[in-house]
This record gives sequence, structure tokens and C-alpha cells, in this order.
Amino acid sequence: MFTSKEGQSVPQVTFPTRKGDAWVNVTTEELFKDKTVIVFSLPGAFTPTCSSSHLPRYNELHSVFKENGVDDILCVSVNDTFVMNAWKADQEAENITFIPDGNGEFTDGMGMLVEKNDIGFGKRSWRYSMLVKNGVVEKMFIEEDVAGDPFNVSDADTMLNYLAPEHKEQESITVFTKPGCPFCVKAKQNLIDKGLNYEEVVLGKDATTVSLRAITGRTTVPQVFIGGKHIGGSEELETFLG
Repeated sequence: MFTSKEGQSVPQVTFPTRKGDAWVNVTTEELFKDKTVIVFSLPGAFTPTCSSSHLPRYNELHSVFKENGVDDILCVSVNDTFVMNAWKADQEAENITFIPDGNGEFTDGMGMLVEKNDIGFGKRSWRYSMLVKNGVVEKMFIEEDVAGDPFNVSDADTMLNYLAPEHKEQESITVFTKPGCPFCVKAKQNLIDKGLNYEEVVLGKDATTVSLRAITGRTTVPQVFIGGKHIGGSEELETFLG
């Protein structure tokens, strides 16, 4: 059974990190002092749930958390700094601060260090998240102490619901584009003018015209989807948005 640390200060730890060609020590005081910080901790970089769900959603909701008073989002894992830097680059998670707790000191201080010898991991972090204000834990979401790797309460949406229960999430928007397409530029600007966030899929880089035709039945760009519904091209988007 894991014990919540709500109302307690986070452990005082120094993290050796690699920035460029230099070693840089980062302390918990630098990370938490006079800040509102979200921490989510997970068993390991590059592992399935961590890469497919846990990390991407926190990265996606960064701007929403910021609007609700969060200064930084930290991803903590018992991995070395080289692994964490490579994972950040692989995931393109520029909105997240990656913290390599290679020695497990922070995780141990939080009471979340567990043995995963059965899968060859050694000591790793249990999956949890927390909201920390000026170094003091306000709220913790700890996954149930059961076998395997449960992922039910430490997710970004649970944290957002705690932090901003009245928030209504914008429907997901995806725009298929091609480089040099003026109608694509127009469609994206239309979304920006409406204050809407979107994900861009660039044909030739992220997908092909074959993929576009399979999904939309069309080969022209842009093609816009909102909330799973196919809206169409630039003019159709303009009509939809009013």
C-alpha cells in the first residue's frame, strides 16, 4: 500500500542532467520553489503506456494547464539523463521538463520506489501524479497497488479535472496539409483566428496521398477533421466555423 504525501514537502534532491555537452545539476528547489508544478512519474522511458498515453496527453494539455496556473510539468522516471533526453526528442514533447531520477532518490523519498525485477527493470517508480505548490504536495493521484502496470488515475485528464473541473475540452482538430499549399495556410489561419488548437499532418512527411484518400476519399488538401467528423477543405471549414 502506498502512502499519500499530501501536505508534505517534496524530497530535496539534486539531479545530474546532460544539456548539450555539459553536465548540469538541477535541484528540487530550482524546480519547485515559488511555482505551481505538476509531476507525473512512470516506470520507464520508451515503455508502451508511458509513450502512447501518459506522456503525450500531458504534453498536449500543457497550454490548458498553463491557463490554469501551472508553471511547469515534470516527467520523472528512474532512468539516466541520456535516456530521458533521447525519449524527449523521440516524443517531440517540448512542453514537458524531463527529470532523470537515475539513482531513484526522489522516487524513494516519495515512497514510490518499487522492485520490477520480474521484468528486468530493477528498481523503478510506481506510476503516480501530483500537484505541487511551492514545494509542498497539494494533491496526489496514486495508481492502485495491484499487479502489472495500472493506469487509471495518474493521467492528465484526471489532473485537469481536479485543477479545473469546469473546463470543457476543445474537440480534437486534425488538418491534412502539403508544403506550399496556400489553401492549407488559409485553413490553419482560420483555426488560429478562432482560437482553436489543431494537429497538422503533413503529406510526404507524416502520411501519403494514399492515406488521405483512404480516410477522406479525396486527394486534395487541406482536409480537416473536427471531433472525428470530416469537415472538408478550406472553404468548407470556413462555412463550418461561420
